[in-house]
Amino acid sequence: MVKKVGILFGMEDTFPWAFIDKVNELGKGEIVAEPVNIDKLEQGADYNYAVIIDRISQDVPFYRAYLKNAALNGTYVINNPFWWSADEKFFNNALMTKLGIPLPKTVLLPSYERPTNTSETSFRNLKFPHDWDYIFDYVGFPAYMKPHDGGGWRNVYRVENPQDLWEKHAETEQLVMMVQEEIIFDDYYRVYCLGRKYVHIMPYEPRNAPHLRYETTHKTEGKELEKLLKTIHDYTIKMNEALGYDFNTVEFAVRDGIPYAIDFCNPAPDADRNSVGEENFAWIVEHSAKLAVEKAKEYVPGKPNIAWGNFVKDSIK
Repeated sequence: MVKKVGILFGMEDTFPWAFIDKVNELGKGEIVAEPVNIDKLEQGADYNYAVIIDRISQDVPFYRAYLKNAALNGTYVINNPFWWSADEKFFNNALMTKLGIPLPKTVLLPSYERPTNTSETSFRNLKFPHDWDYIFDYVGFPAYMKPHDGGGWRNVYRVENPQDLWEKHAETEQLVMMVQEEIIFDDYYRVYCLGRKYVHIMPYEPRNAPHLRYETTHKTEGKELEKLLKTIHDYTIKMNEALGYDFNTVEFAVRDGIPYAIDFCNPAPDADRNSVGEENFAWIVEHSAKLAVEKAKEYVPGKPNIAWGNFVKDSIK
């Protein structure tokens, strides 16, 4: 039986076609890749994909429903649509504190505006004003304020002092924001992690223009660099094993030799040739296709095949 691997296209146009070509090369006719083509979505229906790699459902609820239905029928979905639907940055930070991963100091703030269909009585458990003195002393300034469940650098603010924070918080409406210590870094890395086993560490400069962020190199040298890269590799595996992501990037800001995890829940990490560069693009195409073929070979129609991280699995023992 020929097994199908599908891909739901995101905004980029380079990665999906290269992924399809590589899967078809590695699959040798037994595993074939194609764009997912949806003309209907019937409840419980099996559309016969062994694997689907998802590049867009974080922005398209219809696709998210399609993927959950596919997972119900045994499709291995990369990434698990059930987990990332429940996932958010503040919880992930909290989880990392239990794993011993270094993090910027972080505090969650209630939304500036009340959520729709709530009233003052909905917030009787919140103490007003917040303990701002503690928060400012704990996090320090300058700091970053960002949505607790956002991504793509949307609604991210750098705040210089309490007044600046309050003024910018007033612009966020109903978003729930977290305030995070600024890490003044000596080195910075973005790390691909696939299948919780394939790791690719990339020097990265977030202060550059998007198309130039990978055009940088290590600032750390010698034995210190060797030690740093080993720590980053091990942290990356540990974090993704806990979260259950199969296709993720982790960002680390390195201060005084310590890699602080900055961002690590990305349901569709950047894989566009034009931004990541040829070397990184070749790696992500090769290893994502390799992972998809591995999972397709394990596929049994109708048998649930959903990947869960250690946090969930350990919680239900």
